[in-house]
This record gives sequence, structure tokens and C-alpha cells, in this order.
Amino acid sequence: MTYKISGNPRHANSWYAATANDKSVRPQLADEVDADVCIVGAGFTGISAALELCERGYSVVVLEAERIGFGASGRNGGQIVNGYSRDLETIAARYGQDKARRLGEMSLEGGEIIRERVARYGIGCDLVHGGFFAAFTEKQLRQMEAHKAHWEKHGHTGLEMVTREEVGYYVRTDRYAGGMIDRLGGHIHPLNLVLGEAAAVERQGGRIFEQSRVTQVEPGERSLVRTQQGAVRANYVLICGNAYVSPLLPEIHGRMMPVSSQVMATEPLDPGLAESLLPANYCVEDANYILDYYRRTSDNRLLYGGGIGYGGHDPKDLTSVIRPNMLKTFPQLKSVRIDYAWSGNFALTLTRIPHVGRMSDKVYFSHGDSGHGVTTTHLLGKILGEAVAGHAERFDIWASLPNLPFPGGRSFRVPLTALGAWWYGLRDRLGL
Repeated sequence: MTYKISGNPRHANSWYAATANDKSVRPQLADEVDADVCIVGAGFTGISAALELCERGYSVVVLEAERIGFGASGRNGGQIVNGYSRDLETIAARYGQDKARRLGEMSLEGGEIIRERVARYGIGCDLVHGGFFAAFTEKQLRQMEAHKAHWEKHGHTGLEMVTREEVGYYVRTDRYAGGMIDRLGGHIHPLNLVLGEAAAVERQGGRIFEQSRVTQVEPGERSLVRTQQGAVRANYVLICGNAYVSPLLPEIHGRMMPVSSQVMATEPLDPGLAESLLPANYCVEDANYILDYYRRTSDNRLLYGGGIGYGGHDPKDLTSVIRPNMLKTFPQLKSVRIDYAWSGNFALTLTRIPHVGRMSDKVYFSHGDSGHGVTTTHLLGKILGEAVAGHAERFDIWASLPNLPFPGGRSFRVPLTALGAWWYGLRDRLGL
């Protein structure tokens, strides 16, 4: 299948890249520079940390191997989903009620950071409020009701259950048994969000270098971060590469698995048709283990995502999984053209909880948001900035959570994880 070309070099050929507000290319690092903080990675985590630090008066240099938002930050479904990849009940069972309480206190903050920065810096990223979680079965509905009750203990009052008869207010399909809306959720153009935040960093004196892949990190009282053509000497280094972090950092790289997800965007639909599919203009995510997610775009396309590829492997035809699912949801789109299709990797940890910690006294890292990255990266970027500024209390809570290697090491992590996903996918199909 032939898709449209984005015209945005070194980005995935996505609708996001094609409609980016800023397609300018930042310079490569070509000499040695000094900074208070050097950040590796210009995705949501790195740019969020850079903006927090610039607002606090630190001099910041960001090094990006490709382009700002090149990885998952510029390719994801664009959904503001609160919380983490594991619910607070699971966190309490694993790590204790105190850890669950502290993480619960932070669980809505990522979305708040996004909304506050969009307003403060006037970022044009098509922010729309409201999300809908769709349930296929009565069992999934009961689980949502339990999650709602637990969320409310942590102060989340924006949730509301939806009956089968009410589903049509949010999505016109007969696939769902009901669901739950989150009025504190929403959706955005993620690449334009990270580009807008990067522009805010630069307006405050931060420097961002693209196509400047890090080749070595030498920790010390003033660490040295080397690229092929230059270097940064800094008091602190923040590693924020997520699924695209360099294998040169095995302490981080070896504790996560890159996992691909596929996304596509239809041709622009008649506005009346687009509104009839999603009348409230909420984004939608279903409750299956291997889930679908979709939403309307500002130019009346349907953006539909799903599928999963452990180890970062993609199907030969990017739409082979998600287009049939889209037609199950909206059979009236059978003749609609797909203009863009792309994939991207997110970083999965074995616990599905972000991996946060220190490589040395002044080299920190955060990665492994495990599919909940839009909000969690903004939160953890802010927390990295707090830690550099001497307020590491929240950082230390995250760093205290155990991070485990995948069973079987790097050779067997993909087939073993894929086997587990097959089992849960089978349960979804059987309605168990």
C-alpha cells in the first residue's frame, strides 16, 4: 500500500510529522560546551526535565540522536491517560500501601503538567479534554467499577461509569458493553506538544542539538558526555532515551524491551461522518490486554492504533492488524483510504513500572513507562528536575521500586513475553 509522504526528514512518515508546526532542524553539536545539566534524549521525559530546570534557572543542553520527538513521544496515539501501566491496587499489593499512596498522590500530575504548559506557553497541539475506556464484557465493566472506586480514594473525581445504552454518546458502535469516562483525560498532537515545549526551553536559554548521538558518558564531579563530533561538560547528566536509549548504557538498556505499536490515519472524513463516529470528540481506549485506541484529529481524520511487536518488530503490512479492527468498530469506513501508517517503539519493563534511578551520584535516568508514557514522562521529567535542584524526595520513591530483569535474559525475553501476551490475548478473545 502506498501512503502519503510527510516531508519531514528523519522523522517517521506519520500524520504527526506531516502536520508538525515546526519542521526546522536544530544544529548538530560540533564542539565542547559547558552546562549545569546535560540531558540525553529530546522526547517527553528529556524535554519535560529541561523545561523544569530552565524554569529554575539552570543552564541546560539537550542531545538528541535524531530529531526532537523522534521516538514514541512524536508517534504515539496522542491520548492523555492518567495513572500508570499498572493500577494502584497492583502497586499496593506489590510494594505496600505507603508506596501506593505516594504514587497515587502523583497519578494525576502528568496530565496537569501538560495542560498547564499548553496554557502557559501557548502551545498549539490540538488539546481536547475527555477520554473513554470501552469495555467489551461485563467482567471488564466490573473491573472498571473497582478501579473507579480505588481511584476515588486517591482524589480522582473525574470518572463516571457508562452503561451500554449510553455508549453512543461517546462512540457509535455496537461492540461495547459499556465503559467509563475520564473527564481529566483527553488527547493532543504529541509531536506538536513536545516541539512546543522544546521551543519554550530554547526561549529560556536552553540549547538543543539534533543528530547528536551520544557515544560515551564519563561520570565524574563534572561528567563528560561525548558525541561523534562534540562533547558536553556538565554537573549533572539525565539519561532520558526510553526505548531508543543506546546499548552503550547496559545498566539501563538491559532492563527494558522495545515494543512496537502501529498507528494509522485515514483520509480526511466528511465532518458529519467524523462527528457521528465520536460525537463527544473523546479519545477511546478499550480494556483488552492488547488494546485498540483511537480518536478524531483536528482535520477530521480517524487516527486508529493497536497491535504489538515485542522486540520492536513490525508486521510487513502496518495496517494488517489495526485496519480490520477499525472496521469491526466502524464498518461504514470500509471504503475509506488510509493516508498514513507508522509504528514506534515504547520501553517495556518486566514490572510495567517505570525504571528510575542513579548510575552515579550525578547521573540519573528514567525510562520504561510501558505504554503510559504521555503523562508519566511529563511527571518523571519534572521529578528529575526536582532531584537535580536538591529535592529528591519524590525521585527516591520511584528509585526505590524494584526493577527486575526479563526471564531468560536478552535472548529469550521476546519469545517468553510474546507467549504471555498470546495467553492474555486468547483470554480477551474468549471473554475470560
